[in-house]
Amino acid sequence: MTARLSSLVSAVLTSSLLGSALVINADASAASSEKKLPKKNSLHRAASHHTLHALPSGGHEDLIVTGTREFGKKARDAIAPVDVVSSKQLARTGQPTLRDALQLLLPSLTVPTGGFDTGALTDSISLRGLSSNETLVLVDGHRRHTTANIYADTGPQQGTTPTDIDMIPMSSIDHIEVLRDGASAQYGSDAVAGVVNIILKKQSRGLTMRSNSGITSDGDGYQQGLFLDGGFNLNNRGFIHIGGDFVHQDHAFRSAPDSRTGTTINKILSQPEQTRESIAINAGYDITNTLQAYATATYAHRHAEAFQNYRLPSALTAYPGYEALYPDGYSPLQTNEENDFEVTAGLKGKLLGWHWDLSSVYGRDFDNIGLKQDANTALYKATGKTPQKFNNVQGYNNSQWTSSFDLSRKIHLSIWPHSINLAGGASYRYESYSIATGSPDSTYNGGTSLALSGTNSQNAGNFNRDVVAGYVDIATHLTKNWQVDAAGRYEHYTDVGNTQTGKISTRYDITKRFALRGTFSNGFHAPTLPQEHYSALTISPTVARGLIAANSPGALAHGATRLKAEQSTNIEGGIIAEPIKKLNITVDAYQIDLRGRILPGGNQYGSTAASILTANGFQLPAGISGNNLSTQWFANVANTRTQGLDIIAHYPTDFGRFGHVNWDVSINLNRTRLRHQATRDDGSPLLNPPSVAYITTAYPRSKMIFGGNWFSPDGNWTVSLHEIRYGQTTSQLTYYKNNNTSTASTTNYLQFHNKPKWTTNLSVSYAINRHWNATLGGNNIFAAYPSKTPKGNRYLGVPKYYMSTSQLGINGGYYYVDVTARF
Repeated sequence: MTARLSSLVSAVLTSSLLGSALVINADASAASSEKKLPKKNSLHRAASHHTLHALPSGGHEDLIVTGTREFGKKARDAIAPVDVVSSKQLARTGQPTLRDALQLLLPSLTVPTGGFDTGALTDSISLRGLSSNETLVLVDGHRRHTTANIYADTGPQQGTTPTDIDMIPMSSIDHIEVLRDGASAQYGSDAVAGVVNIILKKQSRGLTMRSNSGITSDGDGYQQGLFLDGGFNLNNRGFIHIGGDFVHQDHAFRSAPDSRTGTTINKILSQPEQTRESIAINAGYDITNTLQAYATATYAHRHAEAFQNYRLPSALTAYPGYEALYPDGYSPLQTNEENDFEVTAGLKGKLLGWHWDLSSVYGRDFDNIGLKQDANTALYKATGKTPQKFNNVQGYNNSQWTSSFDLSRKIHLSIWPHSINLAGGASYRYESYSIATGSPDSTYNGGTSLALSGTNSQNAGNFNRDVVAGYVDIATHLTKNWQVDAAGRYEHYTDVGNTQTGKISTRYDITKRFALRGTFSNGFHAPTLPQEHYSALTISPTVARGLIAANSPGALAHGATRLKAEQSTNIEGGIIAEPIKKLNITVDAYQIDLRGRILPGGNQYGSTAASILTANGFQLPAGISGNNLSTQWFANVANTRTQGLDIIAHYPTDFGRFGHVNWDVSINLNRTRLRHQATRDDGSPLLNPPSVAYITTAYPRSKMIFGGNWFSPDGNWTVSLHEIRYGQTTSQLTYYKNNNTSTASTTNYLQFHNKPKWTTNLSVSYAINRHWNATLGGNNIFAAYPSKTPKGNRYLGVPKYYMSTSQLGINGGYYYVDVTARF
């Protein structure tokens, strides 16, 4: 066997050299949604995916393209765990947003409970209890650009600029493949916890219309979604598929009484209001029988508003006459006018046995952050007037342009009894990030709008970097039942240097009903350009916090250093079993060691914070000092170990004339521990207890989804009933004193346990006729809420639920009506 393996490696290397085009891609365009080059007139045919999870056997023939470079790979034969979620399953959840639908289907996927300020205006997802930055999102196998809106407030998502998957119209999604495995060697940066690959529809005919209306158990938070998509045939050689969404969401308020007024006038604990319009156009055409052109374009616009803390009338009495603007006080609203688009174009074909794919993807996200119900006191003092609405307080632009070339083919060697899949590619990516200067009204004469600091010229700028990468991937069988896949990647970043990653996966089918699989890999997350360059000051009624760039004058003067890439080591092992006929079970255990995690660290307070912020050009708000004035910057602050277990089981039961039920159980157990944290020059740790809790215990220790779908014999009725159990989260809460308006301590915190919660999801669907279907349903129908925080740990007495976790949401129950028409 050793001699044969040696000969195999030699032969493969020789074949690689002879096929000189075999090299390397970074960003995964080989994982396109087309499984293989179709024959003439078949490019536009869409693959059908109807199972939620990749199961070992039992008739599931879904083809997957994520986590493998082989064409025609079946989900049941996957070498790594892959979940497959169909568009019908997304619609069946009754959720008008993609991230909330996925959360109800996948136990390893979580979303933040809520968020503050502009951080609440981006929809993020996380896998396996790690930051959103550790999950890579692809669209039809191509790397999707990320948002420009950084989450700047405290919490487990602080510093993230994830891909906002809700900017992709749900109506255009055929299915989603979720790879629960480290895959940096295959796809590059960010694929530490896993990969979410969104596959768009490619049907060349048909029209689908859907309306979804829902409201919370408290009678607010109304949501309306309208979804429309259809396909067109191009001379029987191609297709155009167009889909569009309109989604509106009202505020949902959950604040406790404000300790200053005794009323619920403070609306900080609330769901943001947003209106989103999005469209996607997907097209492909067979130029010849062996050459195809394809293109995709998505565009989305979002207007969103999130409340800040209520300001008392006394906040304005320092300027006579000024208080007349808000005689009863005011509640500032942070707004976001967001425009997001991406364009993909490419050619792919087959030549001399090689499948090849040449593509280019340009994506951009622009966020214009504004304010409603606010003022600029410096402007008022100088001119006697001030706007109450600021349209351009902060502006951020993030773009990525990736061009890549991929190759793949199966080769057969006389010295090796099994086929060898050889793949490789190369890519070049240009990334840019811009911070715009705030409008003159928001930065007048060094002053600032009260609720959010306008970006001054010292903190504005344009930043960019180049990324070149290459990979090679070899997959084969060592014996008939033993398969192996090995990948290696090299990437060079002009700002953070070089990275080398590798991955080896294997699977052994002991019998037709029992198999073992495992993976060992290393990965990385390169610091994002926003993490390197973002600076801003967040202002509350009695508190101000700065988050500044590590390379800024104030940070450098106090020991900040250049950011390095996070590094990970992933180990995973699992079984795939069918112990009895039709009972499909997968069990996968994993361990992710993550080194040099990038988070804000080293809080500075009082006069030190004031000098740092002043050195960076910030005008500090009056009356805020001591522990209530702080600043920090991003650093490689910690090493963590995440361990977990995924268990998934499916079993169908036939009740004859009473229909049939598809039962399912899925469980994620997850724990993250701090192994090491960086220190200051004096030996004190860079992370305080709340920050340690954000990365170790803010995600549920477990998440369980179980239930079933009943289908009537005639197929007209469907009843879905599922129970979800969210495990405990633990936080370290700040104490407040003086009527809950000032910080009591920066060293003493309350350990708060957000206890496990159960929710019940129920829906009933009826096929009115062959075209129309109606669903009445509810999620969390018994209106469970998170555990309430103690009153002494609520800033201003308001946040009765702690929003900086990723457990149960704050809205309670959600009830909906969904109507779909297909023609």
